[in-house]
Amino acid sequence: MTASHPTAATGPLKVFPDSTELVHTLAEHLLTLALDTLAKEGADRPFRIALSGGTSPQALYKLMASPAYASRFPWAQTQFFVVDDRFVPYSHEDSNGGMLQRLLFERVPLPKGNVFLMPDSGEPAEAARSYEATLRQVTGLTHLPAAGDATARPLLDVSLMGMGSDGHTASLFPGQDVLTNHTDWVSYCTPTTAPHTRLTLTYPAIAASRHVIFLVTGEDKQTMMARVRAQDLSLPTTAIAALRDVTWFMDQAALPPAA
Repeated sequence: MTASHPTAATGPLKVFPDSTELVHTLAEHLLTLALDTLAKEGADRPFRIALSGGTSPQALYKLMASPAYASRFPWAQTQFFVVDDRFVPYSHEDSNGGMLQRLLFERVPLPKGNVFLMPDSGEPAEAARSYEATLRQVTGLTHLPAAGDATARPLLDVSLMGMGSDGHTASLFPGQDVLTNHTDWVSYCTPTTAPHTRLTLTYPAIAASRHVIFLVTGEDKQTMMARVRAQDLSLPTTAIAALRDVTWFMDQAALPPAA
């Protein structure tokens, strides 16, 4: 596979000896990106970031909610979105939106109007269309820029991603029809290997992010990391792209021996 734009298969690896140092460095990196973006874009355009669920980023969200960090982050000038979510009520233990509210949003001085969670009820197809309409309204974009167009106006400044031990990312699971949906910004799927119907940003919506950041930890990710870096296109993670850069933040345990 060759690509003229940044992808997960070719993006730089930032490797840390343990997850604690990883999380602290990533938190500082997100703070720097937020402040730099606001300084360059001006007061009229907020910093926009989409967050993911799962276990790995929870330590990051707890750190961001800590007083020492929260006192420095520009919450009032930041809009938060989600990369994907299980289509369950926010009160459900598997809800990414509910987790983000409990660990982060309710613990920092973040205006409620700056949080845009995916719908948690109704029909999945309609919920996906509703979230796409929200993205269009909030950002003012009518079409998505192409991956690799570093000068384009982004849909999101940052998309924070994870990777499952099966190579899925967001709710882009192997073998699902959502992988071939290059028209919608938001879609849905019901994976055979994981519980719940899911809502997810699609490939083109993620690729319209200025920066895509993967947060990956643990030995169970080594095999998939090796396959992604070998450009195995059967894995959804391999095809993730961005406008400017795709960067991996990972602990030493997740690094394949040959990497």
